[in-house]
Amino acid sequence: MSSYLLGSSVLHFSVTIGLFMFFMGVGSYLSKYLHADLLDRFIAIEIAIGLVGGMSALTLEAAYSLSEYYYLAAGLVIALISTGVGLEIPLVTRIVKANSNLHDAIANILAFDYLGALLASIAFPLVLLPYLGVVKTALVIGLINLAVAFLNISVFRTKLKRVAGLTTAALLSAVALGVGLYHSFAISSLLEKFIYQDPIIFASQSPYQRIVLTKFHDDTRMFLNGNIQFSSVDEYRYHEPLVHIPLSSIPNHEKVLVLGGGDGLAAREILKYSDVQQITIVDLDREVVDLASSHRVLKELNNNSLNDPRVSLVIEDAFGFLKRDNGLYSAIIIDLPDPNDFSVGKLYSREFYEIAQKRLAADGVLVTQSSSPYFAREAFWSIHNTLADVFPEVLPYTSYVPSFGLWGFNAALKRSFDPSQIEIKVPTRYLSEEVAKRLFVLDDDIGPLPSKINRLNNQALVEYYEKSWDKWD
Repeated sequence: MSSYLLGSSVLHFSVTIGLFMFFMGVGSYLSKYLHADLLDRFIAIEIAIGLVGGMSALTLEAAYSLSEYYYLAAGLVIALISTGVGLEIPLVTRIVKANSNLHDAIANILAFDYLGALLASIAFPLVLLPYLGVVKTALVIGLINLAVAFLNISVFRTKLKRVAGLTTAALLSAVALGVGLYHSFAISSLLEKFIYQDPIIFASQSPYQRIVLTKFHDDTRMFLNGNIQFSSVDEYRYHEPLVHIPLSSIPNHEKVLVLGGGDGLAAREILKYSDVQQITIVDLDREVVDLASSHRVLKELNNNSLNDPRVSLVIEDAFGFLKRDNGLYSAIIIDLPDPNDFSVGKLYSREFYEIAQKRLAADGVLVTQSSSPYFAREAFWSIHNTLADVFPEVLPYTSYVPSFGLWGFNAALKRSFDPSQIEIKVPTRYLSEEVAKRLFVLDDDIGPLPSKINRLNNQALVEYYEKSWDKWD
């Protein structure tokens, strides 16, 4: 949930796991103060974990949408769940020990614990998240915990002292989670309205991200994991410089490779060139591509570009595609998300650009969106300097996009190029030859900065990016 709502998956996974292990230790320590009615206490803890864990995703979504105390809420949720888990294992060990020797008790408990961890770690990314999403997954797992509690109440009924109380607590918790599961979509949609403000016309959880479309009058916006990808009112001020400045610098446009760009907006601009024979779009998320190629609003916005016979769609990680591909392209247009975690940061690395350079024709051009040189100045120049370590000619330029602010790009070539020679020969709404030339003029406060080359083994860019945006957040 933290990675979805706030990005930085490495940070949030590390903090969550660290806190979880710490509070498990707290729970284990506290367990020594429990002496009587261990079976009753174990079942009560199981019910509490089921209820708190089941409601955790909705709780965090509400904290993010309705308050400024998300991290406090996340810390409390982690503390409650993991303290309960820390209490469970010592209690179970002591309960089982009463009916078998300690050696067998510990072996059996830890064996099942680790087996469960394996099954969960496989099921979550491959089954639960793609088909249920984060909120429903939490509720379903909470109900499984309650099922364990009911099973224990049934099996050990004669040994329990508070059968009625435990049964009532388990039933009420199950009802709460069941109601939450039944209404989870409506509750999440209501909370998302506080996040996105505009009416939501589409929402889905893919295996990789939360996809949301909003629409207010003529303004359609796409959000991935809560981050805006485009606004229909000004996206052309991003996509026209992204596409037409590099394509105006090369003599032919027969084969163009787009890495990212599953929304079809870059393809819309590329198709304006009559000599385009093939556009290959490589995007990791099939649901984004399917949405952009079938949803009426998006098809109108991208001129149905993804259904053009000249467009080939490849659902694959961009790094993996470039490593196995042996094609040669007139232009490579990199329209990927910002480098806010290591999985995306590798697509801005020197190693990645080295492979891309081999796929580029001698007179070709590569361009990448490069975040904001104003809000993330060090990150922008890290991308530039990384490209310059591979290509002999790298030209930085910017465009003002109201929904994002000042945005940056870097065009890389195997030969020299004079931006003053740019000629825009296709219809545009914003970009003219005069405007294009001005985009290469960078003000002093966004000018060059010394920065590290972004490599796979250092991922310096992600650190630059997070430090820059944290300052503005």
